[in-house]
Amino acid sequence: MGGKISMAAFFVVLAANVLQSTYGATYKVGGSTGWRVPTNIDFYEDWADDKVFVVGDALVFNFTTGKHNVAVVTEAAYEACNTTDTITIICDGPARITLNRTGNFYFICAVPGHCSGGQKLRVEVRNGNRHAAAPAPGPMPNSKPPSAATPSPTPHGTSSPPRPSATPRGTSSPPPPSATPPGTSSPPPPSAATPGTPSATGRGTSSPPPEANSASLLVATLYPILYLSIALVLLC
Repeated sequence: MGGKISMAAFFVVLAANVLQSTYGATYKVGGSTGWRVPTNIDFYEDWADDKVFVVGDALVFNFTTGKHNVAVVTEAAYEACNTTDTITIICDGPARITLNRTGNFYFICAVPGHCSGGQKLRVEVRNGNRHAAAPAPGPMPNSKPPSAATPSPTPHGTSSPPRPSATPRGTSSPPPPSATPPGTSSPPPPSAATPGTPSATGRGTSSPPPEANSASLLVATLYPILYLSIALVLLC
């Protein structure tokens, strides 16, 4: 329930501001003091300093009829407090005056001695909205643009470092280790005749030839003798 009331109050204030901007605002000159001879000669000037008046606004002068009045005058009459050279004068209070053009408006009280005592007002009227738009915020000091996602290119004249080779330049891969140390020869394989037993003959000696068959030797010896005997028989 409270939220609905707050929302309704917000829209009422918003509508009032819109109507005020459209149809003009109403100002009570001097506030609660009204329109009279002030104790401070600059009172009405100070009252108007912090206000922005636009075309369509209205000023209400609250005063007692017969004691005061309000007169619209020129700038020269305002500065000199000339009460005889007036544009318009209203003697019945309260008086309501609409600001219907841009520029300066000058008001005084035409009762003798009142203007010189400070009962005078000057307002400047502008054309347009009284609520000036706030300037857009400037960039933050020392702000930096977001860094790019892509890496920066390689500087001109430079190249990417070469890939390291598997083998240093100028050197060759070492030879594979041999089964037998250099300068030494592998031992001779064991003799085929007697596998599993080491050879009895040392290096540099030859094995003796195998013994000849006795029968073959006998035949080889007898054949020449037989042939010689046959030859002798035939010759005889």
